[in-house]
Amino acid sequence: MIAAKPMASARAVTAAILVAGAMLSLAVNYPGHMEFDGIMQLAEGHSGVYSNWHPPVMSWLLGLSDALHGDAWLFVLFDTVLGTAAFLFLLCSTRIPTWLTVLAALVIVALPQLLLFPSIVWKDILFANATIAGFCCLSLASEARAKWLLPGAIILLALAVLARQNGIVMLPCAAFAYGMAAGQRDRSITRRSLLFGFAVFAVAFAGNSLLQLRASGELGPTRQIEYLQIYDMAGMLKAQPELTLDRLQAQAPAMAHFLRNTGRNLYTPAQQDPVVFDARIRPLIFPSLGTVGEQWRELVAAHPLLYVQVRAQAFAWLFLQRHPEQCLTYTIGVFGPDKQMKQVGQAQRYDGRDEWLEDHYAQPLVGTPALSHVMFGLAGLICLIVLLVRRDTSDWPIAGMLVASSLYVLSYFFIGVACEYRYLLVMDMTALAAMFYLSFRRVR
Repeated sequence: MIAAKPMASARAVTAAILVAGAMLSLAVNYPGHMEFDGIMQLAEGHSGVYSNWHPPVMSWLLGLSDALHGDAWLFVLFDTVLGTAAFLFLLCSTRIPTWLTVLAALVIVALPQLLLFPSIVWKDILFANATIAGFCCLSLASEARAKWLLPGAIILLALAVLARQNGIVMLPCAAFAYGMAAGQRDRSITRRSLLFGFAVFAVAFAGNSLLQLRASGELGPTRQIEYLQIYDMAGMLKAQPELTLDRLQAQAPAMAHFLRNTGRNLYTPAQQDPVVFDARIRPLIFPSLGTVGEQWRELVAAHPLLYVQVRAQAFAWLFLQRHPEQCLTYTIGVFGPDKQMKQVGQAQRYDGRDEWLEDHYAQPLVGTPALSHVMFGLAGLICLIVLLVRRDTSDWPIAGMLVASSLYVLSYFFIGVACEYRYLLVMDMTALAAMFYLSFRRVR
């Protein structure tokens, strides 16, 4: 009885801290922060036509927020609740919270990952929060008394798959984690893994199919792939100017001339924008569709080490975050193209409260461990080792979450086009969730 009271107190205090942290985040960031991407997605949601340049689920959710509130505020509220819910799911488990759990909650709600980022309208934040909420719900659902939460885990993980184009890499990790958690006793690991993986995929596929009914038909994904290939070739030419572009020279000589004489000089591992959004390349994009891909494949096949070198440099800029002056860490206020701003009835905003938030909270944390993917990656690795050594039933979904985030981060070695902090935020969030989970005492 004496032991039960401290346990209940720690659980109640931790829950209060998490809820208070979410409310504080909503209050200080009201009504949220947006830059180009968020404004474009809000405009798509407002019009009901999705370009597929960004995951359409973002445009749909922002369209709902716009229809009900006239801005992105309800989306910000949803994102904040989603991130906080992950930790509350863990708090509802049979594991025993300790006063270390209380301390962990105090640290977590003070970090920008929960205090600032959920109020920024970015698909990467939605992906990170849906991922940890889904896996933490799955961990809770692995307990015998909470199996009814399994559909919730499926829906949340399907949302994560829909929120990022490369989010599909976490699906096999989630499926295997559920199989290990639920199938060890009756040796049905493979069957349970396949069924769970199929369920998540089916929900995500159905959701995407419905969203595609509002697609504009633009070649968003095709153009993104071509832009990535152009960016890679510009980087390879910068490293070795003597490379030949025989196929482009024969079929799209204007693009070959641009890459050799302008593109390589514009290349920077910080972002692809100077190369692919240069005014001089715009008329060259569509005439070179297909040819760019063929030339890219030939260059990579002929010079694989050079390709890896260029990709490694871009990934290092993203993961190590050593150039915060050139790499966007966060955004505060509301900024966007005038046309789309008028379309959604938004005005540019950077008021006194935004300035205070940036000068006294966000900017001082840049370059510190609080905004370091390396630190959170190491913390996540340590947590993963502990979980794989213990192998409790509810440990498997948390371990799967950490592996899933690592695979997602590694995918940027091949597709990374900018060193913005938000792209790898899921690594920070999964490490925080795992550390919070490990602060609980195991039930004997």
